[in-house]
Amino acid sequence: MLTLATYNVNSIRARLDRMLAWLGRTKYDVACLQELKVTDEQFPCEMLEQAGWHCAVYGQRAYNGVAILSRSPLADVRAGLNDGGEADARLLTARVGDVRIVSAYAPNGQIVGSTKWKYKLEWLGRLNRWLEHNASPSEPLLIAGDFNVAPEDRDVARPEEWRNSVLCHPEARAAFHSIVQWGLVDAMRLHHTGDGPYTWWDYRMLGFPKNNGLRIDHVLATRPLADLCQSAHVDRDERKGKQPSDHAPAVASFSVT
Repeated sequence: MLTLATYNVNSIRARLDRMLAWLGRTKYDVACLQELKVTDEQFPCEMLEQAGWHCAVYGQRAYNGVAILSRSPLADVRAGLNDGGEADARLLTARVGDVRIVSAYAPNGQIVGSTKWKYKLEWLGRLNRWLEHNASPSEPLLIAGDFNVAPEDRDVARPEEWRNSVLCHPEARAAFHSIVQWGLVDAMRLHHTGDGPYTWWDYRMLGFPKNNGLRIDHVLATRPLADLCQSAHVDRDERKGKQPSDHAPAVASFSVT
C-alpha cells in the first residue's frame, strides 16, 4: 500500500513541530508539502532524515517552495517546469519505486483581472503543457498539491459567497479541468461524491469554526493508479489546535507494492 498526503504547511518554520508530530502519528508513506517559505538550505532535511524520511526540496526565500518526503528512497528528482518561464519554486518531481510523484503549488491569483490572476492562469496552462511533453496518462503518476482551485460548487461550503473569487472563477476551473482531462482522476471524488470534504478555511471571520471551507488541495492520479485507489480523506484534525496551517492535508491510499 502507498499512502500519500499533500499538505500546504504555510511556512515550514511555523509548522515544524506540528508537522513532525503529524508525520510520526500518521505513518504515511509519502508527503508532498507546499508553501515552505524557506530556501533549500533552510529546510530541516537533517531532522526529517533522522525521523526516517528521504527529502527532496525546491525552496525559495520567504515565498512558495515545495518538497517531497518519502519513507522509501527518492529517485530522478527534478525541480521546476523547465519551460523557460521559471520564476517561483512551485513544482518538484521524484520517483518512489515505480510511481512518479509531483508536488505542485499553483499561484493564488489574488484578485481576478490582476497581473497575479493572469500569472495563475498562465501557470496552470504551463502545467498542462508540462504534462503533455513530459508524462503519459498510461504511467503511474500522482500530482498532489495546492491548486488554489475548487473545481465544482460541491467543493465549496458557500458557493454563492465564493462564486467569482480567484478560487472558484470559471476560468480557473476551466484551467484545472483541462489538466484533469489530460488523463488524471481526482482521487477524493472516487470516494466522496457529495458536498466537501474541504481542505482550506480562511483564518479570518471564523472560517474553520463556521466550516466556511473549500477543497483546493488535490491528489490527482493517472488511470493505472486511480484503479488502485482504496481510500481518500481529509485529515481535518490537523487544522485544529494551536497555530495550524490554514490548510488540512488531503490523503489517498493506493494498493501498490
